[in-house]
Amino acid sequence: MSSPLEKAAREAVAAADNTELVRTIAAILAVQQATQQQVPVTTNDGSARSEFDTKKWLTIGGLGIAGGLVAALFAVAVAIGAVSVAILALVLRSIWTDIQKHR
Repeated sequence: MSSPLEKAAREAVAAADNTELVRTIAAILAVQQATQQQVPVTTNDGSARSEFDTKKWLTIGGLGIAGGLVAALFAVAVAIGAVSVAILALVLRSIWTDIQKHR
């Protein structure tokens, strides 16, 4: 039979192997958890955000201002036309009443 010293040595070797196995399993679990928590990396397909283009925005602003001025001038022309029609209607009404009185 084996001596108690040999038995203790075998148990110490088995415990050391068991400790290494537990450490390896813990390391594998830690790596798995870390990979599951990572955000997937997106690939750059050339659709990167472009720089601020001053010329583009100045053009858009200028066209907006020009369009606003054209709309304002059109509104003034319509108002002048409406006033002219109203004056014309009053003058024609006055002429018509004068013609009706002299008959």
